[in-house]
Amino acid sequence: MLQHIKDTVQLHNGVKMPGLGLGVFQVEEGQELVDAVKAAIAHGYRSIDTAAIYQNEESVGRGIREAIQESGVSREELFITSKVWNADQGYDATLAAYETSLQKLGLDYLDLYLIHWPSEGKYTDTWRALEKLYNDGRVRAIGVSNFHIHHLQDVLQDAVIKPMVNQVEFHPLLVQTELRAFCQEQDIRFEAWSPLMQGQLLDNPVLQKIGAAHGKSVAQVILRWDIQHNVITIPKSTKKTRIIENADLFDFELSAAEMDLIDGLNENRRVGPDPDNFDF
Repeated sequence: MLQHIKDTVQLHNGVKMPGLGLGVFQVEEGQELVDAVKAAIAHGYRSIDTAAIYQNEESVGRGIREAIQESGVSREELFITSKVWNADQGYDATLAAYETSLQKLGLDYLDLYLIHWPSEGKYTDTWRALEKLYNDGRVRAIGVSNFHIHHLQDVLQDAVIKPMVNQVEFHPLLVQTELRAFCQEQDIRFEAWSPLMQGQLLDNPVLQKIGAAHGKSVAQVILRWDIQHNVITIPKSTKKTRIIENADLFDFELSAAEMDLIDGLNENRRVGPDPDNFDF
């Protein structure tokens, strides 16, 4: 289990990925995002997660470059993720989309590249393109996002290289028990997006009570729950105080009873679309 913000988990190809990172979904290009990336890196974060469709890769790249200059952190210490969007799926289009993301970020390589959604009829060709990028040494790890078990089974049928990560919606109202078990069985690391359910859980009385018992916020309780479930997590924030608070997770531990209580909040409720009914 993670003991520190810079601690990593090992992917099945041996690459080490930080267990906690900064997500930048719905943050627009601009100084606010540049400052958020810099604040995160200055306060120990080493993982930044973006995507082509977020249309903010340029500001993420600027934040990374400025952080490297100002804090002395090297590019090799950072773990940068982006994702290929549905409109760019398919073999050739994915290879081109990867180059575009690199260009916008101003980077020579990515640490992790994901298929953003299982776009029907396309994602197996997209996976072949990711395998090529990986085999060519252009990216350190490859994976998927929003894949159910049956999508993963589809990919695994023809894959030469297994996905290293599956990044999906995961929070106390959507605990994804079967999917987590399948990923664990296949040695695919499970990663949470929207771990705080876009703020909808902050007034949950069960979580508030647990937080009060530890002198921690509801957000910290949820993120700690992720860590104790061995789930990689990327909470989103642009506020420096929140970025710091979201990483202050290593001086307390949830008991088995508290973990069970949080697991018991599950309603299989999503804040994002269901990958089976997504309008591609």
